[in-house]
Amino acid sequence: MSQKENINNKVSVGGQALIEGIMMMGPEGAAVSVRTPNGSIDTEKVPVKHLKDKFKFLGLPIIRGIVNYIESMIFGYKCLMMSAEKSGLDDIDASDENQSKLDKWLSDHINEKFMAVLTGVASVLGMGLAFVLFFYLPTISVKFINSLTDGALTNFKALFEGIIRMCIFVAYIALVSLMKDIKRTFMYHGAEHKTIFCYENGLDLTVENVKKQSRFHPRCGTSFIFVIIIISVIISSAISVTFKGLHENTVLWMAVKLLILPLIAGISYEFIKYAGKHDNIIVKILAAPGLWMQRLTTKEPDDSMIEVALEAFKAVIPEEKKDDN
Repeated sequence: MSQKENINNKVSVGGQALIEGIMMMGPEGAAVSVRTPNGSIDTEKVPVKHLKDKFKFLGLPIIRGIVNYIESMIFGYKCLMMSAEKSGLDDIDASDENQSKLDKWLSDHINEKFMAVLTGVASVLGMGLAFVLFFYLPTISVKFINSLTDGALTNFKALFEGIIRMCIFVAYIALVSLMKDIKRTFMYHGAEHKTIFCYENGLDLTVENVKKQSRFHPRCGTSFIFVIIIISVIISSAISVTFKGLHENTVLWMAVKLLILPLIAGISYEFIKYAGKHDNIIVKILAAPGLWMQRLTTKEPDDSMIEVALEAFKAVIPEEKKDDN
């Protein structure tokens, strides 16, 4: 039996690296496993509700990708907060001598409601920064370069915007990967991929078997981001050619790109699903940038991290499927 045939006979499992832990999602729902401060592994099943189960039309191609993207963002954030609490990251002792006077005052005087407001403000600022980096900056940069070259880029603006967007994204990931905490999260990301590969290859779910697997997986969210960028270039180029002069109005052009984001996300989702079941030249070309990028977003995990990944994985697959290994 080939590897592709073997994968098709397995249940579909996906995951997400967390703070000192991993979330896995499969037929048995989702589970969050976290390495606690005392060294034990805390595993908790997390209920998962999909809108498509209630509204069938949300499960249609393209639409399901948009819905899935939004649900994944919300659910992923919820799991991230769970891992922060279980790993001890949220345990702040106001009496700690290392705390500044400002830290102690904030701990004593800021209540949960105010913290919720601060979190909301931080989220808005974060989205604003993302908009500036990935929409405004590429558009303005290409417009400026085009003016310097007497319009040489006019017919290729969408392409060069996509290239600049990719460069910004790669530079951002490269910089944050230097942070100690982020590097550990990327190691858990590697453990997640290697565990899923171990299962898909039909091997026993053991630490030793997991260690032998690749940490680069084609269905990774990193690949999804690159597919989004590539498809956005294709669609944006088509719109730019169809509606000539649209690029000249910066505000209108950015508004158009924001409006077509749901469509791009939906198409990208369908491609990722297709890529998980097929292995042809088109899939390999479009998936390649994401796989290369995983050299930054995944790191080789240690045994303790693989143990966490295995705990989460075993909690979300049926017993009969565990025996298949």
